[in-house]
Amino acid sequence: GANDAVVHTSGSVTYVSGGVGAESIGQLSALSRDFNLKLVFALKSGDYVSDVRVAIADSAGKQLLDTTSEGPWFLAKLPAGNYQIVATFAGNAEKRTIAVGAEKLRTIDFRWGSE
Repeated sequence: GANDAVVHTSGSVTYVSGGVGAESIGQLSALSRDFNLKLVFALKSGDYVSDVRVAIADSAGKQLLDTTSEGPWFLAKLPAGNYQIVATFAGNAEKRTIAVGAEKLRTIDFRWGSE
């Protein structure tokens, strides 16, 4: 259908985003075994958010990806290593430094909202 998740490749990174609606969540859940990083975007109130800018850099600071997530779920397949992820929603950037393994899916939650 029109809402089919499209898997993109940028350099060494493969990624897909979505998660709006049950159909999309089902698709991404099925796809997730092919990825090793899952980002989840939400407000502290628990509401999911979309249109989150996602920038991923490697441990040397080289930018690997700069894109906008079309939904609250963002799956990426990265070479094993350490990465810095910056997720920006409504002008507020959240940073995470993470280690990704080759096989296991690592889930990182980003939450925005009033402290």
